[in-house]
Amino acid sequence: MPINEIITPLDSATLENKEQYKVYFKIVKHAFDELVKALKEEQLCTPSETTYIKQYCDLLTYTLEAFRVKYLFDDEEKMKVDLTESGLPNYSEFRYLVNDMELKNEYIQKLPAVETLKEEFLETLLKYKEPISDKKLHQASSIVYYTSVESKYLFKRFVQGKVIKTAPSADTEFMVSWAFYDVGVNRPFICFMYFDLHKVDMEEYIEDIYKVLEATADRSITLDSMAYAIDKKLPNLLPKRIKKIDLGPVHNVFAKDELQVTHAILQSIVEKSLDLSAYAISITVNETFSKDSILEGSIFNKQHLQVWENKRPENYLFTSHRVMQLLYDKIPDKVYGLTRDPIEIATLKL
Repeated sequence: MPINEIITPLDSATLENKEQYKVYFKIVKHAFDELVKALKEEQLCTPSETTYIKQYCDLLTYTLEAFRVKYLFDDEEKMKVDLTESGLPNYSEFRYLVNDMELKNEYIQKLPAVETLKEEFLETLLKYKEPISDKKLHQASSIVYYTSVESKYLFKRFVQGKVIKTAPSADTEFMVSWAFYDVGVNRPFICFMYFDLHKVDMEEYIEDIYKVLEATADRSITLDSMAYAIDKKLPNLLPKRIKKIDLGPVHNVFAKDELQVTHAILQSIVEKSLDLSAYAISITVNETFSKDSILEGSIFNKQHLQVWENKRPENYLFTSHRVMQLLYDKIPDKVYGLTRDPIEIATLKL
């Protein structure tokens, strides 16, 4: 395992009880649902990009729901929330989830049969008038977890999207999307690359594209470095523009970072100015464009490589009207430093 994938207990905090799980998952799921709606309404991305963002966010919220079911009645294991600028589950949780799905048949065989468990529940509730024990609740939730969660719908470390043709009016012929969960910052990223092909058909080159993207663009690095690496490894692909969307941090009562927005929200919750459900979600959009090309290599093996120019990052904040007011009051310099005014999304009622 690479050193940057090693996760230690100091990298995360745990959620300790059922109430914390319920509140946490409601906040994070609501935040991403509202983010997708706002991106579409505000037209911050193209319609096709927004469609793919929704699909990747659907995978993310599906995965969060899998976490909720997994941990809701587990008294031994606690879910870890990242301590860095994230507010989302630690990357180790995603890795464990994938491992669970690979071994799901073995785990299911160790659990009691569904009918047996139903009979025990009915007997306990109706005959003995007693509450269901935590052990039995955990067994029931484990059955739901292992039988309902499907691996193909989980947000994994790298999620490959399909290559599609762009509109006839576009300046490139193709667009491909992909997403990844960065180990270093514990946040999801969504990327789009617009490109043309040179002296090759898509059918014979598409697998090479997918392999290079997974090997080269599966972590958060500077966008021009990512673009150069892709360009270098795919000599018949001519990338023209790459966009990277950083989804997060999610600022909420469970976040442990040192960010101004997070601390303003936490302080307001302590002061009773905000409800426990108050949250905000930040996103950063980075883009790089090809402005020229150069020849690189030996005299017998020259390759045209793009010269990249990074666009200034765009920073957006999505939150409720009440949180917005408090942020203007507590950290006005931070708010005015955004690319545009904070974008209002619905308040969450617990």
